[in-house]
Amino acid sequence: MPSWSQLYLISQWAIPLVMLVYVPQKRSAAAARTWLLLIFLLPWPGLFLYALFGRIYLPKRRIAQQTRASMHIRTVQAQMGTRGAAVPALPAHLVSAALLAKRLGDFEVFGGNAVELLDDYTGSLDRLVADIDAANQHVHLLFYIFEADETGRRLAEAVERAAQRGVRCRVLMDAVGSKRGLAHLAPAMRERGVEVVPLLPVGLFRRNAARFDLRNHRKVVVIDGRIGYTGSQNIVDGAFVKNHANKELMVRVTGPVVAQLQAVFLADHYFETGAPQDEKELFPPLEETGASPAQVVPSGPGYQRENGQELIIALLYAARERVVITTPYLVPDEPFLQAIRVAAWRGVEVHFVLSMHANQLVTQFAQRSYYDALLDASVHIHLSEPHFLHAKHLSIDDDIALIGSTNIDIRSFALNAEINMLIYDAEVVAKLRVVQERYFSNSKLLTRAEWKRRPLAVKVIQNTARLADSLL
Repeated sequence: MPSWSQLYLISQWAIPLVMLVYVPQKRSAAAARTWLLLIFLLPWPGLFLYALFGRIYLPKRRIAQQTRASMHIRTVQAQMGTRGAAVPALPAHLVSAALLAKRLGDFEVFGGNAVELLDDYTGSLDRLVADIDAANQHVHLLFYIFEADETGRRLAEAVERAAQRGVRCRVLMDAVGSKRGLAHLAPAMRERGVEVVPLLPVGLFRRNAARFDLRNHRKVVVIDGRIGYTGSQNIVDGAFVKNHANKELMVRVTGPVVAQLQAVFLADHYFETGAPQDEKELFPPLEETGASPAQVVPSGPGYQRENGQELIIALLYAARERVVITTPYLVPDEPFLQAIRVAAWRGVEVHFVLSMHANQLVTQFAQRSYYDALLDASVHIHLSEPHFLHAKHLSIDDDIALIGSTNIDIRSFALNAEINMLIYDAEVVAKLRVVQERYFSNSKLLTRAEWKRRPLAVKVIQNTARLADSLL
């Protein structure tokens, strides 16, 4: 009979050998190498962490719900039809991007929208509260973070006021990101007639539980089916990083594309509750309010592809003149990094606007390990200093703006449920350029010579953190 020490020794060899076969299945070579390195060095801890984080899966019941939710989106899209701009007026080399976005996210391009960019943190919240206070039929909110702080209480009170005057209010909060909001705000909201639903709840013994690192990271607001918001801003006081207020960008839209935001909200509601919402007032007639063609592209592990990543890579390959990407987290995989370098080598002017400050230290170290490759390809890196820049958007030439919740990292591309809005309007891109130029003026432009002079110890820490890119 083998002793416990012998069994342990056998397991130290057996675990790596078994995982050498299992881990590489249905995952990139880089991700497989990261996990196998951990498992070979620390077999039992590595196996435990892999069981928690390593498998991008959903319970079977949730997969079935996501399939039905996606079918719901396609059904709604078919009922809405094509409204005004099936193929926007774009240069020939960019038309394929709009068609790809439709294939990846199920939604057509809808014309006739009015688009407003909101980059003032308090101002965007003021605007949202005003729209909630003016609501007549329904208020739908979906946020990754709905915090129990001054900002969260203010929004909760606005929703409660709406519910008490007879407006139907539904609030979806991510079960992890909004843990405090669900504990401290949701009970009073429910007492006042607001439906509050936790998204992707976790727990060892909870039926239909989700992995705690598979999160709904979307930010979606729909009011009366006529006003919509999306972007990067959560319902939380603007100070993720001490002494550095958040800088965000939200987009407020009216017009036919609001119906697409509504469909995403209702799909997520159905995904969690299993209760379809067929009320006619949720989809009022699609009236044109402006001249901007736009299209919503949801993404997440319930989709067959990493469609957020594929869309952005396609846009990078389509660019001819200028790309500006703003993101708080940059931990790209090799296909994305290659698309960036190829764009720069083709003569496209490529800019990254990144935050000098960070709220996740290991991620920041890993992010900085990529600066060498970007600078060597003549990519411009702007490090925003006065704020924690949490905005997530990009512009392609003078023609396309993408604004949403997606970070440029493996977590957003493969794990989180995200949402982005593509806007095909040179006037909106010009307004986004104004925002980007403000970022440039408040940033430090990193030079290749300066970056090469950083200490060897810093390089080692950054490159070591990079080995964990699939875990971040």
